[in-house]
Amino acid sequence: MTHKHTLQKLELTWIGKGNEPKLEPRILIENSEYSYGDPNTGNMLIHGDNLLALKALEQDYAGKVKCIYIDPPFNTGQAFEHYDDNLEHSIWLNLLHQRIKILYTLLHKDGMMWVHLDDIEVHYCKIILDELFGRSGCVAHITYERSAVAGLGQGGFLVNTTEHILLFKKGALPLRNNLGYYDLEQKTMKRYSRLLRDEGERELVREFNSKSNGLPVKVYKHKFYTIEPIPLKDFDKREVDIRNFYAQNLTRIFRGNQIQKENAFQKDLISQMNKELYSVDYTPSRGKYEDKETTLYYFNGELLSWLSDTAEVTDGKIVKTQKLTTLWDNEDIPKADIANEGGIYFPRSKKPENLIKRIIEITTEPGEYVLDSFLGSGTTAAVAHKMNRKWIGVELGDHATTHCVPRFKSVIDGSDQSGISKAVNWQGGGGFKFYTLAPSLLNLDKFGNWIISTEYNAQMLAAAMSKQEGFTFQPDTHTYWKQGRSSEHDYIYVTTQFLTVEVLESIHDEMQPGESLLVCCKAFQKECKHKYPNITLKKIPQMLLGRCEFGKDDYSLNIVNMPVEEKEQIELEEEFEVTKESVQEIRDKIIKNNELTLFD
Repeated sequence: MTHKHTLQKLELTWIGKGNEPKLEPRILIENSEYSYGDPNTGNMLIHGDNLLALKALEQDYAGKVKCIYIDPPFNTGQAFEHYDDNLEHSIWLNLLHQRIKILYTLLHKDGMMWVHLDDIEVHYCKIILDELFGRSGCVAHITYERSAVAGLGQGGFLVNTTEHILLFKKGALPLRNNLGYYDLEQKTMKRYSRLLRDEGERELVREFNSKSNGLPVKVYKHKFYTIEPIPLKDFDKREVDIRNFYAQNLTRIFRGNQIQKENAFQKDLISQMNKELYSVDYTPSRGKYEDKETTLYYFNGELLSWLSDTAEVTDGKIVKTQKLTTLWDNEDIPKADIANEGGIYFPRSKKPENLIKRIIEITTEPGEYVLDSFLGSGTTAAVAHKMNRKWIGVELGDHATTHCVPRFKSVIDGSDQSGISKAVNWQGGGGFKFYTLAPSLLNLDKFGNWIISTEYNAQMLAAAMSKQEGFTFQPDTHTYWKQGRSSEHDYIYVTTQFLTVEVLESIHDEMQPGESLLVCCKAFQKECKHKYPNITLKKIPQMLLGRCEFGKDDYSLNIVNMPVEEKEQIELEEEFEVTKESVQEIRDKIIKNNELTLFD
């Protein structure tokens, strides 16, 4: 008897999963009233439903975005001024899943996605990301301290001071800075409390070949040097002078490290040293300095670590560098003036510019694309702009114009000197274009028939049909029927005119050998149908029916309004003569009925 094992996978399921809508690929229309500055920067602010906006970007930006940061509504069960943040759990998962699927398509092959949440949905979102990126795509789960205890109410069994950022990679990790920078603290100075003054004269006392790579190892003994302790007494009174001293002697200040017992190479070296100063020239076969000749210093049987290896002088201050951890706290990313950043008021949801700066630094280089499809107050785009990255922001709410536009204008003018402006020496420049989503291409008339929207002019229709058919809308300045192309010799022509044989013949006479053409029109003479093998005819709107959902403009997260105010709760109790404990059961039934209506 043979046993067949069916391969099964673990996945998170919810109501509506697998019933994703067929999204209409809309075109984007610039509203020049809100565009500002240099029009050629490639920066885009899109006002509209972010699911439709992401679909609109898919054709032109697939695989081009290096950094995606999203801060979606947390589904906390509270009502916010700018977001209806109350969604039943399964609906929240379904709608976030739809968006992340398209974001994954937009992400560069070596891009990274950062998803900022709190503890209500973060673990479920992690499973969604695992499914799309693969579990190996998870880089880190970062705990972000949003506030100190003093800044929060004291409710709850434990006071929640943190949020979470999930970091996923699509391909390779970036070969760039993943270090944190911190002001040098007094406790660090106490560890690095000795100074070496060395005249550099040394004699070779030993030479041998490394067992790991066969390359020579040379051991030298130093002749003329002094080791001086650095007095830190009365630090508070002498802090300025002490810090200046450290900055001026960064490369000569050190701390001693005990040799690890299991390190045979190091033990062998110090076994033949006395309590003097030695240096060793060698080429490591692994580690930080792999395959590069380096010099190690030893004194009194200890390996010396130089302050300059982990610190640098920036803007006159000593900052210590260390590899970032998954805990980003208030000291690490201060938030003291966050309310004033950008010059706009956006309570509770605004993120610090320094937080976004770190994310962009880790993920991108200047000139690469950053995208935020839950733009909110515009912090991600503002920071990306100051850091000379290209950016795309999507926002459904009115604050696209009331918050984002004025904030970006002040950034471009250079008048915004809040946030990271001084740190990056921001003086202004650049620009952005403001876009809205075109209306749905097809609408139902009073008889229930699908017709082309009357809001579309000829150019909009040609652009929309090009996107529908996978062509790039690129009208030729000399040849009217070359409105878009999918390859060097394949074109599309869109018209609402009745197509006659004579018009088709004139087009064919202009075509060059090897060229092909798709003609989309409302009607044509039957003799045109198969007249030329290199010309294909299709009727609109018939060719579009069944492809996607037309006539729907809102896929936003604002679908279910769950909060039951105190007055409504009392009315429920009185109407159904129930206790407070059973009100939740009634509410759950109402929500369940809403779900069935939504997804059936």
